[in-house]
Amino acid sequence: MVLDYALARETMVEQQVRPWDVLDARVLATLASIPREAFVPDALRNLAYADTALPLGHGEAMMKPVLEGRMLQSLLVAEGETVLEIGTGSGYVTACLARLARDVVSVERHADLADAARLRLGAQGIGNARVVHADVFAWDNQRTFDVICVTGAVDAVPERFLAWLKPDGRLFAVCGRSPAMQAKLVRPGVNGGAADALFETDIAYLAGASPRPEFVL
Repeated sequence: MVLDYALARETMVEQQVRPWDVLDARVLATLASIPREAFVPDALRNLAYADTALPLGHGEAMMKPVLEGRMLQSLLVAEGETVLEIGTGSGYVTACLARLARDVVSVERHADLADAARLRLGAQGIGNARVVHADVFAWDNQRTFDVICVTGAVDAVPERFLAWLKPDGRLFAVCGRSPAMQAKLVRPGVNGGAADALFETDIAYLAGASPRPEFVL
């Protein structure tokens, strides 16, 4: 049986994402138009629109669609804005951000995932997203961005990430310790710094951003 991906995409938007209070018209249109199955490993294509995280290798995973939707809505990327994505993964969120923004730079530490994401983005005709193969904690970046989207959890938002934000920029990150993590929208330029709590979740840590081990005597 061949899955009707168009119907599955519509069902994902209407029965998973929208009921989770994702109501922004541009975000919903983006999720409804980008073929998520094109960014999923071949063996998992029939699960592309399931309400579950999907493994990508190296301990990495695609977020659930509802989390991707909430993340995109919290950032409300405008057409003329620039975006830095930390953690390319499959390239699906990269594609969504590229549809919403002027241009996207996405950093991925695993060469095979970076290469696969480039191919997928190219196959979809997405030309305003660039995937960089690098460890973000060693990446020599001098550019600043309107929006930063961190797709793996962090114990606390690293200062180097905040340094890459424009003065009025905003950053999405999932912060804290498993299993009680908090998705936050950080806006350093608002009233001396603001961090709005958005929702609770639990995702894998970004490599290099997990909590330090605690030693108990």
